[in-house]
Amino acid sequence: MTRARDALTAAPDIGGLTAVVTGGSRGLGLLLGRRFAQHGCRVVLLARDAAELDRAVRLAGRSARGPVRGVVCDVRDGAAVRDRFAEIAADEGGIDIVVANAGIIQVGPAVALGPDGFREALDSVFTGALHTSLAALPHLRRSPVGGRLGLIGSVGALVPVPHLVPYSCAKSAVGALAAGLRAEEAAHGVTVTAVHPGLMRTGSHLQAYFGGDRRREYAWFSALAGLPLLSMGAERAADRIVAGMRRRRPRIVLTPAARLGAVAGGVAPVTTGRLMAAVARALPRGDAPATVTGAEVAADDQPPAPRLRAVLGTLNERAADRFNERTRKDG
Repeated sequence: MTRARDALTAAPDIGGLTAVVTGGSRGLGLLLGRRFAQHGCRVVLLARDAAELDRAVRLAGRSARGPVRGVVCDVRDGAAVRDRFAEIAADEGGIDIVVANAGIIQVGPAVALGPDGFREALDSVFTGALHTSLAALPHLRRSPVGGRLGLIGSVGALVPVPHLVPYSCAKSAVGALAAGLRAEEAAHGVTVTAVHPGLMRTGSHLQAYFGGDRRREYAWFSALAGLPLLSMGAERAADRIVAGMRRRRPRIVLTPAARLGAVAGGVAPVTTGRLMAAVARALPRGDAPATVTGAEVAADDQPPAPRLRAVLGTLNERAADRFNERTRKDG
């Protein structure tokens, strides 16, 4: 009986399919590429930095059952994205799975980040996902097994989070794109999965951009991003995403906190809004418009509470080492 039930619920085999992951040089994108390769996919990682890509290919290729290679591409450039996808499809004989994961995250008050912060978030997160989707869909429609498109959103798209407003706006647009494309592409045999993670322990606090009171913004974000009760291990998150895409699920919400927030935002919007206002009052105040990366803040600005952050952020710091998040100079 158990074997029969397992056979009915088992995810379809994706061995031999071609999977493309944008933002694939570090963090979640790297882990998704590695997981697809472990399932026997032919994996292509896209990212802007060639040196990071080289390291990512080596990391993703460990224990892989399928080949992994990297292609340099900036998803903000629509023409370049179309060209790269056409080349990949020609090289691999088609494209079956695409995950639009590339993007940036900015932390700070909306007023401090200003219009430029919102434009940068929309350009990197939403426009990048849009370019990826439009370039991928003609190839996914031709997949003999039916194409799969995954768009990485965020819990911020379901419940906008204070001091992450540009990011939440951009991810909300990604969520709308996923829902619209899901309806339109069903007739073509392409399934679209919207993924809404909460905090994940990827080490991305080092690559995030911080504005306002940068020292204190970095301190709270890097600490909370590493807490086991609030965040999810990145490898587990990648497993869940790949499993959901194999099963062609329309939406995946990761972490208990994200699922609770998504439900609360729909069932009790007034109460949720008051809670977010209370959170905002507890966050740092500052209006410095310029943003710098977390790695720069940690190195130059001496964020407060170093011992507490060291304890709370231990898992996240380890993740940064493992998932290619630290800036390196290759010889």
